[in-house]
Amino acid sequence: MSNKRIAVIIPCYNEEAAIAKVVKDFKVVLPQAVVYVYDNNSTDKTRETAAAAGAVVRTETYQGKGNVVRRMFADIDADIYIMSDGDETYDIAKAPLLIKELEENNLDMVVGVRKEVDLAAYRVGHRWGNLLLTKLVQYFFKHRLTDMLSGYRVFSRRFVKTFPAASSGFEIETELTVHSLSARIPMKEVETDYFARPVGSVSKLSTVRDGVRILLMIVNLVKEERPLLFFSAISAVFFIISLWFGIPVIEYYFENGTVPRLPRAVLSMGLMICFGICLLVGFILDSVSKSRHENRRFAYLNYRSPQEEN
Repeated sequence: MSNKRIAVIIPCYNEEAAIAKVVKDFKVVLPQAVVYVYDNNSTDKTRETAAAAGAVVRTETYQGKGNVVRRMFADIDADIYIMSDGDETYDIAKAPLLIKELEENNLDMVVGVRKEVDLAAYRVGHRWGNLLLTKLVQYFFKHRLTDMLSGYRVFSRRFVKTFPAASSGFEIETELTVHSLSARIPMKEVETDYFARPVGSVSKLSTVRDGVRILLMIVNLVKEERPLLFFSAISAVFFIISLWFGIPVIEYYFENGTVPRLPRAVLSMGLMICFGICLLVGFILDSVSKSRHENRRFAYLNYRSPQEEN
């Protein structure tokens, strides 16, 4: 790895208690890497502590982890990127192994799957929320991933420079994962230890608020990446409701030759029209989505693979 430019990128918000050790540990296991800490409007001494530990400290004023990751991907030029949180929960000693997996298998993303070594590492709500949301992505995007929300990842240059970041908060891990799955980008999961936060470090993730935001991100990504499936589901609902209102009207008409329930008949017809429109929209957006995928693929192929970077 001596000839590779390696960047450790750490989004940070109020991590004064942990950031110094995180920076120092990365500098020990990856002495050739440049460690970047992007401060996200911290109100404590995160910036000063990170700089004293030897990190290159920069600032992102738009609040939210997604905004920070977008800025880091745009600003930093390297061959390999390692993203980690600044809370001292990830197994930094495994970083060289994650890089080795990326290079030897010619991958574009390696995800550090979290294995708890301390019961306090995961809050119960976070654990079950992660499981539920991961299962949803497994179902919609047909992949047996196990830890969609891990923030410990290694990326190739071609992944970072062609990732169309749109999220602003903790949905960023979901977007990174779904982008990889929908574009069929080579990726792998590697099990890593997951530790409890040190004293004085507090999680910024809200189980309910951020869980809802991640769920909405999944829905939006299904709409963007699989529009035919998304709009077909909506059209099916219109179709079933239309039949529920319309079948009694049709039966009465064949029995008596009249349509006494005109408002019900009009409602049924309107719902059937909505069914047709949604289905048509799904087909049109499916063609648009395929065109977008092709354009992203061409952009992706403009960059060399990790093995070709040697």
